[in-house]
Amino acid sequence: MDYKERLRIVGTSHVSRESHERIRKAFTDFKPTVICLELDRARLEGLLSKKKPSMNPLIAARIGLTGYVFSIIGRVVQKKIGNLSGIMPGSEMLLGEKLARNNNLKLALIDQDVAITLRNMSKKVSFREKARLVFDLLLSPFSRKRRMSIDLTRIPKDEVIKKVLGEMKKRYPLLHKVLVDDRNKVMAKRIFFLLRQDPGDRVLAVVGAGHVEGLEKELESLAASNLYFPGA
Repeated sequence: MDYKERLRIVGTSHVSRESHERIRKAFTDFKPTVICLELDRARLEGLLSKKKPSMNPLIAARIGLTGYVFSIIGRVVQKKIGNLSGIMPGSEMLLGEKLARNNNLKLALIDQDVAITLRNMSKKVSFREKARLVFDLLLSPFSRKRRMSIDLTRIPKDEVIKKVLGEMKKRYPLLHKVLVDDRNKVMAKRIFFLLRQDPGDRVLAVVGAGHVEGLEKELESLAASNLYFPGA
């Protein structure tokens, strides 16, 4: 059986009610035996416990100052967006975990360890890009050119996602590689391992909408190479 017949990727927005609808519909229609989430163990445990991440300086030493600072900024921004939309970031991932647990399905956490991602932000992203990003974050609330109306209850359309990712790659190429490209490679390999491990499994992968196109390309590349899925 072709791997595409046994795989369904659901692109979500982390603060959108529509994401919950997409996941439930895919679960009912596709009837998966495995649910994959764009999470690592630490992030899932944090969502389940609802505990705020520790601000321990030892963590900063492990992931680098830049990764540490941006992790704090990211949490603040996500919380504010969640308050505006009425949906807290990560709730769609918790829905996926709940569906797997309540239906006795396999649960796979396919994202790269967040500490590795943050450490790579510190080590691999140039100072110039970091400074540009900080400047853009500070400038954006006051720039008419950057203002846009966003419906937080809906998942962005494919063309909007493609445009945003294209602009990100152009303006922050190293950051795009660390946050998008590298993680897509990790997630694709882990999905293919699951498909190869049990030919009878049907895999439902829940990931941010910005990862869908890149994931699909990585999966096709792996299938063509026969490295992770012989005979695909």
